[in-house]
Amino acid sequence: MNELIIELSEINPREFFGQQNANIELLKRYFPKLKIVARGNKIKAYGDEDLLEEFDRRFTMLTEHFGKYNKLDENIIERVLTSQSKADYETSKESGETIVHGVSGKLIKPQTANQRKLVELSKKNDLVFAIGPAGTGKTYVGVALAVKALKEKSVKRIILTRPAVEAGENLGFLPGDMKEKLDPYMQPLYDALRDMIPHEKLESFIEKGVIQIAPMAFMRGRTLDNAFVILDEAQNTTHAQMKMFLTRMGRSAKFMITGDPGQIDLPRRVTSGLKEALLILKNVKGVGMLYLDDKDVVRHQLVKKVIAAYKDIENRN
Repeated sequence: MNELIIELSEINPREFFGQQNANIELLKRYFPKLKIVARGNKIKAYGDEDLLEEFDRRFTMLTEHFGKYNKLDENIIERVLTSQSKADYETSKESGETIVHGVSGKLIKPQTANQRKLVELSKKNDLVFAIGPAGTGKTYVGVALAVKALKEKSVKRIILTRPAVEAGENLGFLPGDMKEKLDPYMQPLYDALRDMIPHEKLESFIEKGVIQIAPMAFMRGRTLDNAFVILDEAQNTTHAQMKMFLTRMGRSAKFMITGDPGQIDLPRRVTSGLKEALLILKNVKGVGMLYLDDKDVVRHQLVKKVIAAYKDIENRN
């Protein structure tokens, strides 16, 4: 049996191995035919020579990533071990830096390779589509980029919008005035903003119209200049709504469209404006498109497993 010994010289083994060697246990799952032992600052692996070479290569990729970002978790390990090259999980240093300093000094940073790619894509394109399942941080990163643009005065206002279509509920039957009816639909956008802008300042921005949170219907007839505009839950737009929204784009504007084609709440036989737009605009210069996946989920680890389980069932039907 062949043996490979790797010594960690410039990395803290305890941090790299994870709590109770959780990261090593994950490595074992990806290399089930190898016997892997971690002791002190050394890793020993036993098995077939070709497998040991692959293990050595992947382990080097992990140590380089850890040395660069001082972070290793299940998402990163999975992406590194399943990627063809560094380009699949690493991006430029700038895109991994803090996007904005949030409330109480909270550092808002992209958490995954695809989130970092989203930051890069937004720098290069005025219209960006961020597509992926729940929990991949597409809306949160979008809001952070919008707040950054406002703070840097590259835009004068932030406009956040969603189609008011949610799982069969009807706005007309909800209590309260229009704002009270709409607020629950806009809550995820408020939540993200509250992480990034102190309460009193946020209320002032909303009152003055510097930050506007409104349903799609409020976009009709407007020209959105000098604004960072995010359309969230775009899978629930119709053809007419998406076309209307895209043609609102004014001078010095940035548009980001986020959505999950797997969670469409539109009536049957109504085509999703998001799905259609992705096909129509895929070759248009100046339009960026990024597809996030379950490896980008930054919520509880169970969310990733839930998405995978549902995907499995849906693929069978």
